[in-house]
Amino acid sequence: MQHYDIIVIGSGGGAKISTPSSKLGYKVALVEKDRLGGTCLNRGCIPSKMLIHAAEVATTIDEANRYQILPRGYDVDFPTLVRRVSQTIDEESLSINPGVEANPNLDWYRGHARFVGERTLRIGDDEIRGDKVFIAAGARPYVPPIKGLADVPYITSTEALRLDQFPKKMVVIGGGYIAAELAYYFGALGTEIHMFVRSRMLKGEDFEVREEFERIFSQNHNVYMGKAPTEVRYENGRFEVLYEDEGQIQSIDCDQVFVAAGVIPNCDLLDLEKAGVETHPKGYIKVDEYLRTTAENVWAFGDIAGNYLFRHSANFEGQYLFASVIHQALDTPIDYTGMPHAVFSHPQIAGVGEREDDLKARNADYVVGINPYSKSAMGMALRSEYGFVKFLIERRTHKILGCHIIGHEASVLIHQVIPLMRLGGKLEDLLYMVHIHPALSEIVRNAARKARDELIKAGEQLSIELQIA
Repeated sequence: MQHYDIIVIGSGGGAKISTPSSKLGYKVALVEKDRLGGTCLNRGCIPSKMLIHAAEVATTIDEANRYQILPRGYDVDFPTLVRRVSQTIDEESLSINPGVEANPNLDWYRGHARFVGERTLRIGDDEIRGDKVFIAAGARPYVPPIKGLADVPYITSTEALRLDQFPKKMVVIGGGYIAAELAYYFGALGTEIHMFVRSRMLKGEDFEVREEFERIFSQNHNVYMGKAPTEVRYENGRFEVLYEDEGQIQSIDCDQVFVAAGVIPNCDLLDLEKAGVETHPKGYIKVDEYLRTTAENVWAFGDIAGNYLFRHSANFEGQYLFASVIHQALDTPIDYTGMPHAVFSHPQIAGVGEREDDLKARNADYVVGINPYSKSAMGMALRSEYGFVKFLIERRTHKILGCHIIGHEASVLIHQVIPLMRLGGKLEDLLYMVHIHPALSEIVRNAARKARDELIKAGEQLSIELQIA
């Protein structure tokens, strides 16, 4: 049995521990059964955003006549687009290999790992044990138990990102962010989209953002809200998707079925019980505020721990564990203040902090400031017909409790608010900022001004400087 100071399972967010630990002189084992780089690089956020950018370009062309520009028409070279993105991703992933293989303190075990005892793993014929073990083994697409689905050649996000045959008509099962992003990608490039959403789209968003997104998205795609397929059939290269509508069985014929019904953690593949690592009923590993599992000297983070399902949160957690467990041995719990997110669909969404739904649930004393994109100089230039910035401000302290954006470049605009929330900022910190005119960022400032006006209506006595900011 080979012994290591540190074992890291997963090369995505896990790289935030494996590589820097090895550079400090620790003997490290990295376990990864697939390409280095994890889900995000190989089959997740990076290739999807490269493909979605092509969809955004197509949307810009399609809407060019709004600006008195008449497009001459275009064709989509779908196979070449997918090959280019896939090749770029593969080259990026393979570029990691030489550094790992040349690192004398880092051994890469290529294969599927299972625990066989306390901090002890078997990978193929190899058995390794570590003083400290970090589990960052991620999650995989969830496939719902729909009659016939397991017997047909459906695709998940893994296959969708490398699909080089352009589907003319696609059924999408799911209404979360993966479904919303990739349905937009295919739809913008010409696929006829039929999306089945069991309850609501993007259920984790603020309710006003969710409603606005559903309204706009449904104008461009066929969305079956509150419905789910009851059976999927496949014959002669065609799918038939059956569903119930007002007591009648209906069907849709299509050439592709894309399952995007969420993810499940990979806990069931690791034999965690043999290591003394417990999981929640939903399958995620139980961790405390220090990301410690129920087993001594075993930590878990990223998707498999289920606190946040983003690559940037996994990186943040990995950096925290490296600093607190390995580098400095700090006794400080992780602080998720200001953890943002974004949905790269159309329209784009971004948010940070609490939703108004959360504030209502805890009877918070707050005001709302909303400003539509159209009420700004750059919004006028964009001819915005939808989208807004929404602030949630604590009434007495003026603390920023949350900010939610739907519209053009939402994922960029939210970064005005993230550092303020991280630092415990208040509304006046944003209002006192000088915003470039007429940049799109003025929409955020205008929403902050609306929140200030609501504070005044609520009877707050504000300083003259704040009243005129």
